[in-house]
Amino acid sequence: MRNFSQGWKILVAIFLLGLSFPYSQGYNVKSKVFLSPKFVLGPGSVENKFYYGIDFPRGHIALKSFNAEVIDEAGNPVPLHETYLHHWLVERYYGRKDAEVLEYNGNRLLRESDYISARNDGICQRNCLGQFFGLGSETRGTATHIPDPYGIEIGNPATIPAGYEERWFLNVHAIDTRGVEDRLGCTECKCDLYNVTVDEYGQPLRPNYRGGLSCCYDRTQCRVSNGFEGARRSLYLRYTAKWVDWDTSIVPVKIYIFDVTDNETWFSDSTGFSIQHHCQTEYSVDPCKANDVADNGCVHTKRTSVTMPTSGYIIYGVGHQHSGGIGAALYREDGQLMCSSIPAYGNGEEAGNEAGYIVGMSTCYPKPGSLRITDGETLIVESSYSSSREHTGVMGLFYILVADRVPESSSFLDVFNKMYNDINHSAFVWGAFVLAGVAIIAAAVGYRRRNKYEDGYQPIMI
Repeated sequence: MRNFSQGWKILVAIFLLGLSFPYSQGYNVKSKVFLSPKFVLGPGSVENKFYYGIDFPRGHIALKSFNAEVIDEAGNPVPLHETYLHHWLVERYYGRKDAEVLEYNGNRLLRESDYISARNDGICQRNCLGQFFGLGSETRGTATHIPDPYGIEIGNPATIPAGYEERWFLNVHAIDTRGVEDRLGCTECKCDLYNVTVDEYGQPLRPNYRGGLSCCYDRTQCRVSNGFEGARRSLYLRYTAKWVDWDTSIVPVKIYIFDVTDNETWFSDSTGFSIQHHCQTEYSVDPCKANDVADNGCVHTKRTSVTMPTSGYIIYGVGHQHSGGIGAALYREDGQLMCSSIPAYGNGEEAGNEAGYIVGMSTCYPKPGSLRITDGETLIVESSYSSSREHTGVMGLFYILVADRVPESSSFLDVFNKMYNDINHSAFVWGAFVLAGVAIIAAAVGYRRRNKYEDGYQPIMI
């Protein structure tokens, strides 16, 4: 009888192991490829448009990753030394259902009566760095995957205001550098190369502003070498989204973007003390002097402190820099390193490995629950660039995803129910038949052994 009981214990163990196998495959990840509206560029020209109501996954879902790249009409990836992807970004908003969905609205904001901002969780001021996803030249080589069981929750009907629907806009900033006099200067938006003295709104540039976004706005032109001729061509931003249907087992994450140019100020109002942010998005790096070479090897490091508005656990982190960048990092106030993100530079000609360009940024995936931040905690954002030459319009951003809790382990019954709902039912039935067969065999063996004991026979022991 004892051996019969042992047999059933082994059978139960096999059953549990069988249950764990299909469940370890995780959620049913869906994927879809989309194309932006077409944009046309010629040598030296600039595209910096906002496209509203873009194609995007719908429903109550959890986003798992988002990647993008510039392609031509044939679907071929375009290398950075031909079309430099300064940045792309995707941001959410709620649009009034009866309002016109604008496919393109330039750099103008939507009418306030027609939309409600549904940006990320911070921390910069309104209309600044509110994207859910956004990268630049590094986009092809930077991981954006969000590990299970985490995800960015969107499409929750309970959070969408009455009379509105969830929509998304896309901003693409691309510069055609074929045949230009100074390729790096064009990508760094140096004002003299664009022959610009006013910004896109017609306002004079501030004194000593040598380059940046104010000089390479939509339809500006970077200087092309004399005699160079190149055809205008149609391009697209191809973007790929991955997601899973929302499930109560998914742990939602919040998106925070820190800017090394941010300068926090505190002020008091009717609710008490509040923080006002002053993110500038970009800055310049002056060339080092002779004595700097010996001191720090011509490295320019910029730091700022930011206040975390909530508590939680960091589950992902990545920096964003431009050419010349050598790394970004996030520290606690006591100097403890939380996450560093190092650029990878290409060394070839093909798309994704372009020499001299940042083609990827390393990412951080802390062990779940290992990197906790507290509400009101001061963090230090750091961005370092080579200062062996001048750089204009550079960025030092740091993205983090924060979960407010550590995922809970599921009970056996939860796992069983989820497995039954997720896997193919025919496979489940087939597995049940197999298990039943094993059970019958085990029962038969147990019965024979029991009879042998009752008849006085002893099993042969070797």
